[in-house]
Amino acid sequence: MGALEIVLRAAAALAMLLVLPLLVGQTEHKVMAHMQGRLGPMYAGGYHGWAQLVADGVKFVQKEDIIPAAADRRVFKLAPALAMIPYLLALAAIPLHPGYAAIDAPASLVFVLAATSVGVLGTLMAGWASANKYALLGAMRSAAQLLSYELPMVLAVASVALAAGTLSLGEIVEAWSPWWLLWQLPGAVVFLTAAVAELQRPPFDMPVADSEIVFGPYTEYTGLRFALFLLSEYAGIVMFSLLFAVLYLGGWRGPLADWLGWAWTLGKGFLVALLLIWLRVSWPRLREDQLQRLAWLWLVPIALVQLAITAVAVVS
Repeated sequence: MGALEIVLRAAAALAMLLVLPLLVGQTEHKVMAHMQGRLGPMYAGGYHGWAQLVADGVKFVQKEDIIPAAADRRVFKLAPALAMIPYLLALAAIPLHPGYAAIDAPASLVFVLAATSVGVLGTLMAGWASANKYALLGAMRSAAQLLSYELPMVLAVASVALAAGTLSLGEIVEAWSPWWLLWQLPGAVVFLTAAVAELQRPPFDMPVADSEIVFGPYTEYTGLRFALFLLSEYAGIVMFSLLFAVLYLGGWRGPLADWLGWAWTLGKGFLVALLLIWLRVSWPRLREDQLQRLAWLWLVPIALVQLAITAVAVVS
C-alpha cells in the first residue's frame, strides 16, 4: 500500500466521521419532531427546518468554554477527544464495498470491538475530572453498563464469526446468506440491544439521566467540548449501525453490488440508525436494576444459546 493510498483511506474515514454522524443527528431531529410533535426543529431556515443543524453548530461555537476550578484540567480537556477517536478507528475498519476499508485488518471484527470498548474511557475521564458528584455518578453508571453489555455483544458477534468461519468483516459478508436473517435473529436482537446500552441512549440512558443526575459525566462541559460528546454519540450510532448491517444484513450484498455495494451498506446502516432513533422516541428509561437484570438474566443466556446452536450447526 503506497503513501498516497494510505492518505486517501485516512481521509475517507475522517470524512465518514464528520459527515455521517451529522446526517444521523439531523435525521433524529426530524424523526423526533414528527413522532413527538416537537415543532421547534421544523422551522429553522425554512423548509422542514433544514438549517437546524447549522443553528446548533453556531450555538455551540458561541458558548463559553468553562472549566471548573477544582477540575483536573488536562484530563478534563482530553476526555472529549478520547470519546471520539475510538469510533473513528472502528469506522475505519468497517468495509463499505468489497476490498474498501480504510484499515484492512485480517481480524477486523476483533479490532472494531476492541476500539469501541476504549470509548468508555472518555466518559470515565470526564466524570472523574469534573470534580462533580453527579458527573462521577454518571461515569460509574457508564462503566457498569459497559461491563454488563459488552459480554452479550461479544457472544452475539462470536456466533456470526463462528458461522462464517472468519474474523474478517469482509469475509463475513462474503459468507453471509439470507438464511442468517432467521438463524442468527436472536443474536441480532442481543447485539442491537447491547449497542443501544453502550451508546447510553434511551431506554438505557441512566448515565445521563437529566431528571436524576443533571447530565451525568457531561454536566460540567460547555461549548465545543460538549458538542464533541454529542458528536461521538452519533458517531457511535453510525458505527454500530454499519457493523450490524455488515454482520446481519449482508453489507454490500444486493443487486449491482459490484458498482453499488457501498450504497447498499450505507442504506442498510441508515435503516438500522432509524430503528435506534425510533427506540429513543418510543421507550421510557429503565431503572438501573432493570438494566442489569436485562443483561445478565436475559441477554447473556440468549447469546450463549445462540452461540451453542451455531457451534452445533457448524460442526455437523
